[in-house]
Amino acid sequence: MYEPIRTKSVHSLADDATYPHRTREEELDIQLAGHLAALLAVTDELRALAPSAELDAAADELTREVTRLRGLAPVRSAVVTAIHEPHLTALHQRAHALAGRALVVAASRADTAAAILAARRMDAHEGAARLVGAH
Repeated sequence: MYEPIRTKSVHSLADDATYPHRTREEELDIQLAGHLAALLAVTDELRALAPSAELDAAADELTREVTRLRGLAPVRSAVVTAIHEPHLTALHQRAHALAGRALVVAASRADTAAAILAARRMDAHEGAARLVGAH
């Protein structure tokens, strides 16, 4: 009644041994490293606008985590822009959101160190955004 299928399924082609496969853990590592690297970039921008020892320490911690996950140190930026309050508030809000994303991925891969770091950064940026916004 039906003609037999004579070609290979696209699904069986995707299972070819030459196709690179990543485990769920590897995918989560890549995703977590990306979120932490983005958070590091925002932290570096905040450090350029409003230097502080707390942000320096956070940048060092983020660099260590990204290096641990990727196997190599992240590229750092040297950003210099004019200081104005709304910009600082927006950066802290962005950093808070990035830390939240990192926390979700860290929790799903059961990475306690990264989850603690992300949670601490969320708290720090939430408080800083309120302080900057109050001025």
